[in-house]
Amino acid sequence: MKTIVAKFGGSSLADAAQFRKVRAIIESDPQRRFIVASAPGRRSANDVKVTDLLYECQALAARHADPTPVLDQITARFTEIIEDLGIEFDLQTEMAIIRSRLRERDYMASRGEYLNSKILAAYLGVPFYDAAESVRFLRNGRPDYELTNELLASALSNVDRAVVPGFYGADASGVIRTFSRGGSDVTGSLVARAVGADLYENWTDVSGMLFADPRVVKDPRPVAFVTYRELRELSYMGASVLHEDAVFPVRKAGIPINIRNTNRPADAGTMIVPVDRAEQSETAVTGVAGRPGFACITVEKGMMNGEIGFGAKLLTIFAKHGISFEHCPSGIDTMSVVVASAPFEAERDAIFAEIEKELRPDHISVDDSIALIAVVGHGMMGARGISAKVFHAMHKAGVNVRLIDQGPGEMNIILGVAESDLPIALQELYNELS
Repeated sequence: MKTIVAKFGGSSLADAAQFRKVRAIIESDPQRRFIVASAPGRRSANDVKVTDLLYECQALAARHADPTPVLDQITARFTEIIEDLGIEFDLQTEMAIIRSRLRERDYMASRGEYLNSKILAAYLGVPFYDAAESVRFLRNGRPDYELTNELLASALSNVDRAVVPGFYGADASGVIRTFSRGGSDVTGSLVARAVGADLYENWTDVSGMLFADPRVVKDPRPVAFVTYRELRELSYMGASVLHEDAVFPVRKAGIPINIRNTNRPADAGTMIVPVDRAEQSETAVTGVAGRPGFACITVEKGMMNGEIGFGAKLLTIFAKHGISFEHCPSGIDTMSVVVASAPFEAERDAIFAEIEKELRPDHISVDDSIALIAVVGHGMMGARGISAKVFHAMHKAGVNVRLIDQGPGEMNIILGVAESDLPIALQELYNELS
């Protein structure tokens, strides 16, 4: 029998009604053997996520303020779910343990997933397996992928079904550590790799990935297929359907991901597949995404191309100040470095002084308030006319393109535009390319 790992997000498990939908989905296919659960999300636009309440409790305790009113909100939220589902669950004991560890930030943050997963396991009548037993973090806070895979594979090898909480694990000493927000996606990916799943389903409140951001572009169409690499490019530029780090474990194992909608389970959603299945894509361009918050630093110097090591020295200066570069378009006597604005601003004067000292340029200029846009698609490789369509869209939008970068792989075109032009640029690109 095939094995499916199904991860359900916070909106999918926000209340008892959503729990019932999740149970119906799981029971409709016996191949859904391993379930990864998030903490309860918002039930409405004005609601608060349980994880946010837990962070608030920890902050209050750290300031020696009384967290009781917030703890009571959390208790009431879980009590409502438990009573509505009609299950036996000792919430009082669990909350007493949480009250004894209020000042532990990661521990507190993880309790939403922990409790929700235990409740879901009780509701489904399947075992609960604590992620802290196998999901390992290194001292630098990054997950230890290989050790986690070994531990999870061993722990789940003889388990027919289980519910595993997302978002957290532990370090070598047993201290609870969490992923960045949205990290339950990563846990699902780790579990899928460890059990050798045939498919990793990620259930959320949208029917898959869209060609563009629906908060900016009106009614963008869904995307049926996207490759791991395309998703990585689009996620980095702001497409937020899946946590950025969730791709790595399943990509390594060649496991496809299916983004599905808990509220519309009949929708096929989006399949995230290896590159050798990219031909299933409907168009040359898979999607467009963009985000603000960049600066472009341009260094000019006559005969730069004949000065060996100039580029290496320039990038080393940024590295010494803890600034990573995003893109590096260049000309014969110019070299531009695109960086995130926030960290750069804090080091701007020091970086300029060092560039002047080490490289003696003719001129340095900065283009602030840049937004980067990525036009992404494996089908763009060798396809004619894509760049023409991109620049036609920019012309129609009346947008000045401040920088252009395209790698030799031809899978993406990066545009730099003024932050104020980002919405209209994305809309016209959608109109032209979708």
